[in-house]
Amino acid sequence: METKEQIYSRYTQLIDYCRLHRDDISLEKIEDAFRFAQSVIGECRFKTGEVILSHSLQVANVIATEIGMEADSIVAGILHNVMYAGLEIKATRGEIEKKFGEPLYSILEGMLKINALGTDTADIHSENYRKLLLALAGDVRVIIIKIADRLQVMRNLELYEPENRTRLVIETSHLYAPLAHRLGLYAITSELQDLCLKFQRPEEYNYVVSRLNETENERANFVAEFVKPVEIKLQKRGMKFSMKARTKSIFSIWNKMQKKSVAFDEVIDLFAIRIILNSKPEEEKTDCWTAYSFVTEEYQTNPERLRDWITVPKSNGYESLHTTVMGPHRKWVEIQIRTKRMDEIAEKGLAAHWKYKEGKASSGFDKWLAGVRDILENPNLNVADFIDDFRTDIYGDEIFVFTPKGDLIKLPQGATMLDFAYEIHSELGDHCVGGKVDGKKVTLKHKLKNGNQISIDTSNNQSPKMDWLDFLVTSKAKNRVKASLNEERNRQAAHGKEILIRKFKNWKLDFDDDNIRKMLKKYGFKLAADLYYDVAIGKIDPLDIKLLLTEKTEVESTKRTLDELLPKNNLKELTFDNANDFLVIDNNLKNINYKLASCCNPVFGDKIFGFVSIRDGIKIHRDRCPNSPQMKERFPYRIIKARWKEHNTSSRNSFLATLHISGTDEIGIVPEISHIITKDIGTQMRSINIESDRGNFEGVLKLFVYNLEHLEFLIQQIKKVKGVISVTRGEK
Repeated sequence: METKEQIYSRYTQLIDYCRLHRDDISLEKIEDAFRFAQSVIGECRFKTGEVILSHSLQVANVIATEIGMEADSIVAGILHNVMYAGLEIKATRGEIEKKFGEPLYSILEGMLKINALGTDTADIHSENYRKLLLALAGDVRVIIIKIADRLQVMRNLELYEPENRTRLVIETSHLYAPLAHRLGLYAITSELQDLCLKFQRPEEYNYVVSRLNETENERANFVAEFVKPVEIKLQKRGMKFSMKARTKSIFSIWNKMQKKSVAFDEVIDLFAIRIILNSKPEEEKTDCWTAYSFVTEEYQTNPERLRDWITVPKSNGYESLHTTVMGPHRKWVEIQIRTKRMDEIAEKGLAAHWKYKEGKASSGFDKWLAGVRDILENPNLNVADFIDDFRTDIYGDEIFVFTPKGDLIKLPQGATMLDFAYEIHSELGDHCVGGKVDGKKVTLKHKLKNGNQISIDTSNNQSPKMDWLDFLVTSKAKNRVKASLNEERNRQAAHGKEILIRKFKNWKLDFDDDNIRKMLKKYGFKLAADLYYDVAIGKIDPLDIKLLLTEKTEVESTKRTLDELLPKNNLKELTFDNANDFLVIDNNLKNINYKLASCCNPVFGDKIFGFVSIRDGIKIHRDRCPNSPQMKERFPYRIIKARWKEHNTSSRNSFLATLHISGTDEIGIVPEISHIITKDIGTQMRSINIESDRGNFEGVLKLFVYNLEHLEFLIQQIKKVKGVISVTRGEK
């Protein structure tokens, strides 16, 4: 458990550092902040058991020592829990503004909004994530303090319940690590990623750690051998410099092993050698390229691995010259060349811009943050999709392309012509049909390369398409297309709703919440808009909806019809839900209340079912009737199982059947078929229709038979006629 002595130990650590790196005015602010926080928070604890003030001091230490922010941010780190909801007595706005000023309260208010969302336990698909991102997309210092806060939480993850640990790790990997990367806080990004991996995949994490420990001496010897000739050249030139080796983070090594499907020993860039020059501002670029020339004179370079972020820095302000060379023992090694100023920006990211730009963030970052806010303010935004795109955008390499006027545009690697159009303006993207790259015509899907000069072709008839999402890369472009498609979907849904309202009026049904709930349940929708959309595009037939809502009435009507049509002794045992109940159909058709359906002409002996028609009584259909599937699906409550009564030889009624005959057109074939039917079998023929063409014939016979057995016998006899190839029963 934390004690007062331990709290003061953390405070002393912070003050000792600030005495060396901050002025007296800043030091006084920090001391005042501690005293105020102590008076408000005291020794109160979080639910995890952690002392709140101790946590706040650890966050302030991260802000001061690891990020290098100015005094106000350190003060905000100390105070960021003085309005914590769990405190009995919280600090007020008036107290904070009076002692520390309105700008500092604004930072704390931003932190308060984030903490009030309960995002530590929020599902990544929830609306809270959008609110969180909007809150973060305000003052940049709020983001930095929240990142420092999250780093402290991840370092003490064992204090949290297992369920909360999982959610914290997911949130950190999806949101805070990418944000830290975007701010140029590479050391913190790496640590957050490592801590996530340690929790999610402990065995794989420990494997990489153990292999790094095993190969530490080997790497140290290689570095010493590599740097010696380069140091000599730089010293001869009179350049002031330092050199150090930086091993890749555990997560980066593991990630490369997964992506490349390679073993630990096959990861070629386990570490990089950094050359840091102490150059005058006006000589920085020249000195970096001079150092580059010394390295490449000594070692063979890989031209495909040259990365020039000195001429055009990354969006987060990162400046460095990277190359990969073949070192001793034919091992590839990455070289990073930069100045002391560039190294500080690379280590401390956006925080270093406060030092070099008098407390102002870079204009590029401000523009990026404004773009994030624009996307988040779209109410139809799918938060989970945005976060996936957000991570992709941030971690991906960049390319630099030019407008026709020569303006430089930065895009993620793999960006297309359409991404470029949306980067310039949303309307331009919506109507883009292609364009030119370096004077050559290309399509929307064309992938851009460094240095391309691009012009866009548009058409007023063009509009966003669903398949655009398959090749777009930037989150800005994807979210604009999704928003446009949602607008179109909303228009269609409104049209579908109008259709239903009109139909309900015609059907004399109420368009109310009860009926809407029935429809949603039937079709499995959560939102009425999805139902209306499917109606508008014809996926749902309004008549099916009518049947759904009037089914009870239809069932009652069906029962009344049966009551009228069937004798009581037949009806009383007949139900709609008993699989053993059958309507028994006699082959004596005199004085009955049912009819044989003309669509399939059942014959005594066929498998049959009854269909209760409100106007025409009960109709008997063959199971194989072409209309059977539709009737059984749409009107299940009108279907009655039926079977024929045992055969009664004293009562021989006839049933109409249709036969389809085909064969070769032999002389006298028609008279012979007629003879078999009328003389040999003794049945009655209603009609015969034969058509011949080029020696072949096809015919349709309609005749009366006693039962299915009689019909099968007749078919076999006709098949014996010379020239007959096929005899099949027709549906009608």
